Amino acid sequence: MATSLRRPSFSSRSSSSPDADDEGVRGTCEDASICKRFAVSIGYWHDPYIQHFVRLSKERKAPEINRGYFARVHGIRQLIKAFLQKTECQCQIINLGAGMDTAFWTLKDEGLLPRKYFEVDFPVIVTRKLHSIKLPTLLMTECVLVYMTPEQSANLLKWAANNFETAMFINYEQVNMDDRFGQIMIENLRRRQCDLAGVETCKSLESQKERLLSNGWETASAVNMMELYSRLPRAEVSRIESLEFLDEMELLEQLMQHYCLCWATRGGSELGLKEITC
Repeated sequence: MATSLRRPSFSSRSSSSPDADDEGVRGTCEDASICKRFAVSIGYWHDPYIQHFVRLSKERKAPEINRGYFARVHGIRQLIKAFLQKTECQCQIINLGAGMDTAFWTLKDEGLLPRKYFEVDFPVIVTRKLHSIKLPTLLMTECVLVYMTPEQSANLLKWAANNFETAMFINYEQVNMDDRFGQIMIENLRRRQCDLAGVETCKSLESQKERLLSNGWETASAVNMMELYSRLPRAEVSRIESLEFLDEMELLEQLMQHYCLCWATRGGSELGLKEITC
């Protein structure tokens, strides 16, 4: 039986105007899109669509940045495809904070489109687009929850868990932010007037999983991006590592140990959702 969606509760981040608050966050979307476009341009992965949305930067990006984005894109796509295969594409995808993401077109090329695919820029827009959900649903966020307070992100996760009986949630964002490297990352973003309001939840893989489990999700898994990078197909890793020389492997390891990929499931035992991994 269909149930009506309840509007999630998101309190404002500050007393200043929403546009002023969100300016720094929108800037990170542009940065990430430009980095992805550059990595694609030198062969890290194939994406014929990103060129239509993002300009090609004249500035060469560092190898550790390119490899980090390669792992991010590969890991997320692997989980998306696993979900689509388990559900035989009889599902929908909701990409929260989608930005310039091109997954819709790449999935279409591969014959893996779900029945419905939604893209939104901010979580509050979800309630204006969805009315009654029956199919299995995949929700995705990439560096979105970290810009919300822990209370706001908890409200969003609870809302999703309460409204989607059979679902999966994929989240990519920072982790291990309590150490010196993490503090430098926070300070650099603050200098750009971009505050990580939800960084408290990014202390560890355990804190990431606990947030999901405590807000209505039945299973939760998390892996840092260095571990995920080590699991990537060796042929693909050899190919991308031959594209350009990286002389400081330690910097790549530090960077990727401070980002993680988390996923959670609810229901769908008959589909094998709990078996999905990357």
